[in-house]
Amino acid sequence: IAAYSQHGDCTQALQLFHDMHLEGVTPNSITFLSILSAFACPASLAEGKLIHSRIVDSGFHSGVLMGTAIIQMYNRCGSVHDARRAFYRMRQRDVVCWNAMISACGQHGHGKEVFLLFQRMQQDGVIPDKATFVSTLNACANTATLAEGKMIHARSVESGLESDENVGTAIVNMYCKRASLEDARRTFNQMHGRSVITWTVMIAACIQDGHCREALELFEQMQVEGVMPDKVAFVAILNACFGQEALAEGKVIHARIVEAGFQSDIVVGTAIVDMYGKCGS
Repeated sequence: IAAYSQHGDCTQALQLFHDMHLEGVTPNSITFLSILSAFACPASLAEGKLIHSRIVDSGFHSGVLMGTAIIQMYNRCGSVHDARRAFYRMRQRDVVCWNAMISACGQHGHGKEVFLLFQRMQQDGVIPDKATFVSTLNACANTATLAEGKMIHARSVESGLESDENVGTAIVNMYCKRASLEDARRTFNQMHGRSVITWTVMIAACIQDGHCREALELFEQMQVEGVMPDKVAFVAILNACFGQEALAEGKVIHARIVEAGFQSDIVVGTAIVDMYGKCGS
């Protein structure tokens, strides 16, 4: 069952689970955890609910590990309502469980609820970890006020997690989405490790705010620091090139795309065509 679930074969995993029942073998908690991981889309929600009922009947539903797996299953099946109901019925909740609920709300666009969950978990004495901050910041990027975003940022500093690359990138992204380029720039400059994702987020924010020259300088600095652009970074920086005066720089970027072997990618290729069009060539 675990092997089929891990390889995404929900049908075979369920068939084995039913065969197990027919042969009189009683599932234990590991069996239920394995079969829960097989449900990965809205089409399997009904089956997931049946397994959840079996777990309750078997008395395994009260554990933190099982409760978290149930929340994650409902999230993958697209039912935040059922995930929420399972979450609030749990007697104990650790940071992983809270993260699962925050992630579920965030992935389905409930940013305001994510912020409330973030506050509630700390009121309940649960300390946020890196995953909590990344999920919360990404979910709140489009819905939280700038003040709320700064509060989450301040909490990450207090927790000593601001320097983490993923947390730092999420903070930069949040400030960019909240149209606070100065805060994004300050956080970006304070980061010790910056991945290509971090650089791309900052580059795209500069372009969106009309600072195309700064974006081009960041693109160069990124490579000087040994971070090689990926497809997304190239597509982003091509947007900084428009007008006849930017044609030469656009051609240099095009040449680097060819060197990197990305010219045949349809998204990158379309961005190149668009760049030449905007540069009047």
